[in-house]
Amino acid sequence: MIPEAFPSLFDSLVLRTRPRVSTPRKMPQERHGDAQASGTLWRLGYCARLLKTNHFRTAASNTSFPAVWMLLAQHSGRIPGLFVVVKKNTFFTMPENVEDKTNPELYLPHPGVRGMTLLDREAFKRTVVVPALKVKKEIVHSVLKSLKQSVLQRPGLKRVVEDPEDEDSRFVILDPHKVPGFSLGESEQQVLKQLNVHPEVSRYHLELTYENFKVEEILRAVLPQGQDVTSGFSRVGHIAHLNLRDHQLPYRHLIGQVIMDKNPGITCVVNKTSIIDSTYRNFEMEVLAGENNLVTKVKENNISYELDFSKVYWNPRLSTEHGRIAELLRAGDVLFDVFAGIGPFAIPAAKRRCRVFANDLNPESYAWLLHNCKLNKVDTKVKAFNMDGRDFLRGPVREELSKELPLLKEEQKTAFHIVMNLPALAVEFLDVFRHLLAGEPCSPAGLPTVHCYGFSKDSNPARDIQERAEATLGTSLAGRCSTVLVRNVAPNKEMLCLSFQIPADVLYKRPCPDEAKPASKRLCTSQDSSEEKVLS
Repeated sequence: MIPEAFPSLFDSLVLRTRPRVSTPRKMPQERHGDAQASGTLWRLGYCARLLKTNHFRTAASNTSFPAVWMLLAQHSGRIPGLFVVVKKNTFFTMPENVEDKTNPELYLPHPGVRGMTLLDREAFKRTVVVPALKVKKEIVHSVLKSLKQSVLQRPGLKRVVEDPEDEDSRFVILDPHKVPGFSLGESEQQVLKQLNVHPEVSRYHLELTYENFKVEEILRAVLPQGQDVTSGFSRVGHIAHLNLRDHQLPYRHLIGQVIMDKNPGITCVVNKTSIIDSTYRNFEMEVLAGENNLVTKVKENNISYELDFSKVYWNPRLSTEHGRIAELLRAGDVLFDVFAGIGPFAIPAAKRRCRVFANDLNPESYAWLLHNCKLNKVDTKVKAFNMDGRDFLRGPVREELSKELPLLKEEQKTAFHIVMNLPALAVEFLDVFRHLLAGEPCSPAGLPTVHCYGFSKDSNPARDIQERAEATLGTSLAGRCSTVLVRNVAPNKEMLCLSFQIPADVLYKRPCPDEAKPASKRLCTSQDSSEEKVLS
């Protein structure tokens, strides 16, 4: 029986005039149903169509959450009754709490999981009522194809189940969101009429388990109401990297286990526990679930890399940027990678038959850079260094440019690129280019192109990074640079790439005419004075 005092929240939603709807044909399980229960169930299903819902989307999935139905879930309670099970022609009953969920709240786990910190998968079980369509088994495929927008799509759930009373028929499970009130729309009924299928919708008792819920559905049910649910993560090989907020930390181990359960191939989940160390660009992390193995293998733009995620920097969100820079290079070009990491700029450049000079201060990154060069068979094309960025620019870079630039001829197409991917500090290194070389400037086409990365919280990030670069270089880059937005790092924080050819008057130190004349006079004076003495 239905409780006498059903929540007034639902009463306030009932319309004064009930529209005419076709009476659904009940399945065997409900032939002993209560008339009062049917009326209440209708009210819940029909009211679902009256509510305007807000949708929540995460980076990891496209699943939407109608938030208003979560509010209704607090008031709906559970409807006790008898669940009739059919086995051939024999009926037996067993006590069961069956919830009428013909509304979007259907896919919420059992409310008893709220506040859970240690994952108990059995606690997520619940039985709900969903619409189903009885069809002959010979035309099941045709029905599925014709009603593909209305058929239930849930992880681990069968869309077609057997009819316990009729071996020649099957039940096609429909999505309650698409079939509200257990009534098909006019267009669906016309389709079924063409297939000679009776359009009456049955009620099917469906058991949902932990396996049938999605990550964000589970976390939304577990975390305290009103708190943000973050189910997105970065995947690095077999590792899922989370960046949890403070209010999520008490549930971190459960979150880690759920992420691992729901993502095949993930065997380790970690959470960042400190900010990135600007010196070696790594950070402390805590293993939340799975094996404590942080040595992994990734593939980016058809190139394989191996790394120890706990000791080096790797960001899968930079894949597009790595590919963009590689596309700028041609065979024979020279690339200087000042903060090379494990080689995501250097190795693709070497694959394009460029000459590469790659450097990183972190000894672990340097070791994995050498390893990955051998792994990708470009170790003979990459010269690796383990130095401070300034020392690398003032040493190997200056030496190579001093040797190569004077030899360039007008018809030669060799380009020199300097990549500086250290967004937190790279702009501060640009002062090294001031008078880095001596002598007469090379042709304008031969001047090196710098790709300098930086963060900005300014309302105009492109202008901000350009102005900071100009201040460090001591010259204007107006009309001589371009800026690319790489990614949004956080609210109001952007990562950008500023590209420009180093102006000749910045890169070269040339003796000024005023300095040259006195030097010439001193030489002459020394020689002439001795001659004057002889003549005298």
